[in-house]
Amino acid sequence: MKIEQIYTGCLAQGAYYIVSDGEAVIIDPLRESKPYIERLEKDNVKLKYIFETHFHADFVSGHVDLSKKTNAPIVYGPTAQPEFEAIIAEDNQIFEIGKIKIKVLHTPGHTMESSCFLLIDENGKEKALFSGDTLFLGDVGRPDLAQKAENMTQEELAGLLYESLYKKILPLDDDIIIYPAHGAGSACGKNMQKETVDTLGNQKKTNYALNKNSKKDFIKAVTDGLLPPPAYFGMNVMMNKQGYKSFDEVMINGLNALSPEKFEKTAKLFGALILDVRSNDEFAKGFIPQSINIGLNGDFAPWVGALIGDVKQLILLVTDENKQEEALTRLSRVGFDTILGFLDGGFEAWKKNNKEIDTVNRISAKQFESEIKNKEVKIIDVRKESEYLSEHVNDAYNMPLAYINDWITELDSEEYFYLHCAGGYRSVMAASILQARGYRNFTEIEGGFSAIANTEVSKSNFVCQTKVFPYIG
Repeated sequence: MKIEQIYTGCLAQGAYYIVSDGEAVIIDPLRESKPYIERLEKDNVKLKYIFETHFHADFVSGHVDLSKKTNAPIVYGPTAQPEFEAIIAEDNQIFEIGKIKIKVLHTPGHTMESSCFLLIDENGKEKALFSGDTLFLGDVGRPDLAQKAENMTQEELAGLLYESLYKKILPLDDDIIIYPAHGAGSACGKNMQKETVDTLGNQKKTNYALNKNSKKDFIKAVTDGLLPPPAYFGMNVMMNKQGYKSFDEVMINGLNALSPEKFEKTAKLFGALILDVRSNDEFAKGFIPQSINIGLNGDFAPWVGALIGDVKQLILLVTDENKQEEALTRLSRVGFDTILGFLDGGFEAWKKNNKEIDTVNRISAKQFESEIKNKEVKIIDVRKESEYLSEHVNDAYNMPLAYINDWITELDSEEYFYLHCAGGYRSVMAASILQARGYRNFTEIEGGFSAIANTEVSKSNFVCQTKVFPYIG
């Protein structure tokens, strides 16, 4: 038997590849099926089942494409109603793969169809639990994502999650290995540990949600402090439930090289969003006016989902050389399939054709220190609230990038401000959105708070003094 965790850092997502005696299963695959098929061919095994723990919200699973290419059936837990052919398992149903077995445990709460898969080895011992979004390391699945579809409150779903965890999972042996669907950085939880594998016994000791004295205490704990889910989550759920364009079709359509002239005409004709995926440093030096920067060198796909939101948005790409396929792959993972093409020759080709360019007004942290000395200025910190509370520039406003589409309209276009994040990745994203919306009254600080920390700029000394923007609450 072989268990392989295939972890994708950008999405903080774990897919699983399990092999026994010439047969294999894949749990929660990513959108692109080629890597899985290559693994199957290399191991000379047959894919018997594709297990889905639930209808994912934060990424588009590869279950539909993979099933078509391998003829392996898709398996969901009880109550799932996909709009394509699938096996809807019963609670406690057993599936045999080679010499091992996988037992379906219906664990509603995160969503109604959520299920965990318990692996039983060839000796009949329960060895591992593929816990999906029901149980994370350090946390449990948020119970607010399915409430609209199921006409239930998040408190009611949290109550179901309590029953699932305390009656079905906690009674299992302590030495069972927990393989969750997500880790730290995912928006599907709020308190995840950085590790991606642990024992159930250790989770019983360290996971706050597994140590509550009552259902009431559990519900309060897991619903407290939940931030609004990213806008694209509901759209990804529907794609996972209804089906989607094949990944191959998305790639063929997106790998459409456009000259600067054709690129410009296409943008105007279709009202397409120009997405520049170069680094924040390169983007700040020069970019196509009205384009948005979300760099491939960071948490690209989740930020696309959070900031663009609508998966049907028409997009044109500006990338570094030979980065088109990577950008398209990572966009497709969160359901952004309507890519009209990319700028042939990249931004350098745009400049050589004497097209209009824009820049970000960017200064060093040292210059920032000099400019604000003995002055009252407005400073906007776009880091997460937790980062801001840890340490921040005194009197800075915390306005997290994730909610820029809410707070941007409250800005005074006449009041000048300075803008920063932790290192420049997020503040340049914010700057690109601000400039695309017509705001020019700001300066972005290169290197962000990491650079500011090395100056004499007045900072909080890890004191939780918040001047938090109302939308963040």
